[in-house]
Amino acid sequence: MSEIPRAKKSLGQHFLKDTRISTRIVDLLRIGSEDRVLEIGPGPGALTEIIHARQPAEFRLIEKDSHWAEYHAMQERSDPRVAVSNADALEFPWESLDGPWKIISNLPYNVGSPLIWNIVSRTPQLVRAVFMVQKEVAERLYAKPGTHDYGALSVWVQSHVRVEWGFVVSPGSFSPPPKVDSAVVTFVPLPREERPHHPEALAKVLKLCFQLRRKQLQSILKRAGYGDAAERLIRLGIAPEARPETLSPRTFQQLAAALGALSG
Repeated sequence: MSEIPRAKKSLGQHFLKDTRISTRIVDLLRIGSEDRVLEIGPGPGALTEIIHARQPAEFRLIEKDSHWAEYHAMQERSDPRVAVSNADALEFPWESLDGPWKIISNLPYNVGSPLIWNIVSRTPQLVRAVFMVQKEVAERLYAKPGTHDYGALSVWVQSHVRVEWGFVVSPGSFSPPPKVDSAVVTFVPLPREERPHHPEALAKVLKLCFQLRRKQLQSILKRAGYGDAAERLIRLGIAPEARPETLSPRTFQQLAAALGALSG
């Protein structure tokens, strides 16, 4: 291909052009010859070519941009291990991924958070994931209780995976350069017994609590219709005057399970 088409702002495209950075990102996925790898939004293929060279057993690409989907389909048409889907990853049925998968992407800034929310909770046998996202999003993913960046996304993701901080990537590594830094994070799924047993209830509680994150928990729950909120919190070992940003993911899961049982 003689000339790379201009990145589409509507799709949040910023093409990675630094091969050294691309290699570092792929290295974090730890690809073996028996692995199934899925890449979201390959674009011109900065990560794709390196992944292909690692020769995973199966390699799947999901690309919303029809130009790049067609490009990769042409490139890989003779390789039965590679499948290319021209699709929107936000609408992808993650539950349909049978068997163990590793997932990687330079995620578009405008869809990174909702995509990650879906992937960690809906991929049946996620083995490992490596994502490059806006640095601000990475800080939220990695944030600990009691910090400014800690919120619903932090709790949800950390309830499903262990988040490992990778490294920061400067705007100059992209074409066109974004206005902010990016960062790479790695996800390692938690043991199944440590993940949420009531995910729908957890999602509901997180939305409720972090919309009013400056309020005390007893006030938030009372406003939501739990009249004896203080007593319920005390029974769970949670201080009624605590604020949402101080609760650990595990405590949020316990609170969600208790409230979900009442709602049910």
